[in-house]
Amino acid sequence: MVLLPPAPDYMYTIIDIETTGNGIKGNKITEISIFKFDGHEIIDEYTSLVNPECEIPYFITGLTGIDNDLVRHSPTWTQIAAKVLEITQDTIFVAHSVNFDYNVIKNEFQNIGIHFSRKKLCTVRLSRKLIPGLNSYSLGKLCTSLNIPLTDRHRAKGDAQATVILFKKLLRTEGAEKVFKTFLNSRSQEATLPPLLPKEIFESLPNSPGIYYFKDAKGSIIYVGKAIDIKKRVLGHFYDKADKEILMCKATHDIDYELSGNELIALLMESAAIKQHFPIYNQSQKRMPTEYGIFTYEDRNGIRHLAYNKLKLTPNPLSTYNTITDCRLLLEELCKNFGLCPKFCHLQENIVSCSHYTIANCNGICRGTESPMEYNIKVQNAIDALKDKYRNLIIREKGRNPKEEAFVLIIDNKYKGYGFLPRQEQINSIDALENFLELQKENMDTKRILSWYLRKYPNKAIQFSPLSI
Repeated sequence: MVLLPPAPDYMYTIIDIETTGNGIKGNKITEISIFKFDGHEIIDEYTSLVNPECEIPYFITGLTGIDNDLVRHSPTWTQIAAKVLEITQDTIFVAHSVNFDYNVIKNEFQNIGIHFSRKKLCTVRLSRKLIPGLNSYSLGKLCTSLNIPLTDRHRAKGDAQATVILFKKLLRTEGAEKVFKTFLNSRSQEATLPPLLPKEIFESLPNSPGIYYFKDAKGSIIYVGKAIDIKKRVLGHFYDKADKEILMCKATHDIDYELSGNELIALLMESAAIKQHFPIYNQSQKRMPTEYGIFTYEDRNGIRHLAYNKLKLTPNPLSTYNTITDCRLLLEELCKNFGLCPKFCHLQENIVSCSHYTIANCNGICRGTESPMEYNIKVQNAIDALKDKYRNLIIREKGRNPKEEAFVLIIDNKYKGYGFLPRQEQINSIDALENFLELQKENMDTKRILSWYLRKYPNKAIQFSPLSI
């Protein structure tokens, strides 16, 4: 009886692609190379230029040498899709920074109505685990360190061939079997983490409120986020398949964090950090939002109005807000509390008399049954209350540990900052409290955050006299 050699545990397809470089979902493949590998030798190969059916940017041509003329008569993805499906069937998808190649290919299939799903292995993450201590794990630097020949750099076949040799070395490295099984476990976080991020850094993140910083290879902050549970939120980035998230995670080498103890201070810390560092992957708080203001004026009949408009068009604003909705909600509240008229608060326009669906306590200024003098007194009372409402406040919140309490300080309607106070500390004046205060700048984002919080949790704010607490 002839004994056959044992079948390999796995079959692999080692893949590299070149693309048009337009994000992930807009990224079109211009070249693909696939080597089918049984753990010992290459048993099949497929390499092809691909017509992306769109223009190839000049900078991509400069990097790869692939231009529009070169791919003009090449097959489209639709024409090669069956071959790619066939050669990768029942194999493990292997690539250097695998999530990039895998997601681009998956999107190409999705665009033609085909679902593509394979188990994945990343040679960057495997190399970091099995060959620790190198300065860089880019394909070029790894090949130099390990004496792997690399020809036709930034062409699919050249890079794929080098990745095959690297993968073979990794398979034969001490401890490889355990590492490979861990990475192939679908529930393993190793398979989810960014390729350049050590697992120990992720494991050290706390399940606590605060902010976190994604950093690149140079230690520069590329993203700032806030979370009630830092570790859980960071993991959510790794599962997100949006273009920005994939590119950001691919560039992440390190993650740092600061604890806040609660969501409010995490929001304030995040806003300040974004404005300090201007990370490339934070967009929303870099933009200058449109601001709105509430103001008052007197019409030709001597009736005082409360109204809102864009802040740059608002004379002497009584208060500022981030949205028109916030302005209207505040005016509705003033109407209900002080018997003001929705018409003269500009909640209803082009009407003879008010008929608001929730405000029914107008005393008739719009119908001529209330004098302008009486009405204007109520408007002034509303304005005074508006000015006093948030004039001097301390917001108390949970600290970073049971031995402290967090606070946010507002003086004369201006956000001054936040701090953390030991619970045993006796505070009886603002001067004493300011010893624990981290001074911050007020801006539209902090106003928006505090306005939202005070509407949602009014009982957590304590009014105080400027002279004592």
